[in-house]
Amino acid sequence: MTGYVITPNPQASAAVAGTDERFPVRRIFCVGRNYAAHAREMGFSDKEPPFFFTKPADALVETGSTIPYPPITENLHYEIELVLAIGTGGANITPEDAVSHIWGAGVGIDFTRRDQQIAHREKGRPWDWGKAFDNSAPLAPLVRTADLPAERQSLAEGRIWLSVNGEIQQDASLADQIWNVSDVIAFCSQSVTLKAGDLIFTGTPAGVGAVTSGDVVTGGIESIGDIAITIGPSA
Repeated sequence: MTGYVITPNPQASAAVAGTDERFPVRRIFCVGRNYAAHAREMGFSDKEPPFFFTKPADALVETGSTIPYPPITENLHYEIELVLAIGTGGANITPEDAVSHIWGAGVGIDFTRRDQQIAHREKGRPWDWGKAFDNSAPLAPLVRTADLPAERQSLAEGRIWLSVNGEIQQDASLADQIWNVSDVIAFCSQSVTLKAGDLIFTGTPAGVGAVTSGDVVTGGIESIGDIAITIGPSA
């Protein structure tokens, strides 16, 4: 049997609410500017086709963690997001069939080195150094959509919010998304074949801003869960 020339890293995974089981994570896709007010606050149109960027699976961080303030930035931003956990993959998924591909949902934070993102964007370079860094994807335990209240299983509405040191900064509804979860899955699957284990961060509402060492970031989505992350000193 063929072996590995170095020891493989552990399988990235996410906690599952109410159990000791884990959800194995394959890839992380993220949707940019999917709330109209956030698109406008960033200086863009509020109705454009969705676009995607990625984060490494091992950027995931458990809720309750303290993460170091990341290097090469002086402008670390929070972005609270609904996260979809794909249970059944596929290509060219139709919006009508998209919800059937979702295993569960969670509350995530897309931490962004905003200064790096903007600097690279202005030069026409990829966003990776602004988005795909260590500890940039905190995620609360996933909830199986079948276990959500019937009126929430479509993930079409519900309050989404984030606070810094107890002060509300983001407060909106999932209904404010430009592209709903069915559209997001359909668009993503046109470009890549989604696989079981993929996560999709679905965009953030308005109110993003900077945090620094010592700040406590909390947030949640109605019926889905809560998240809490402390920003520690630089490593």
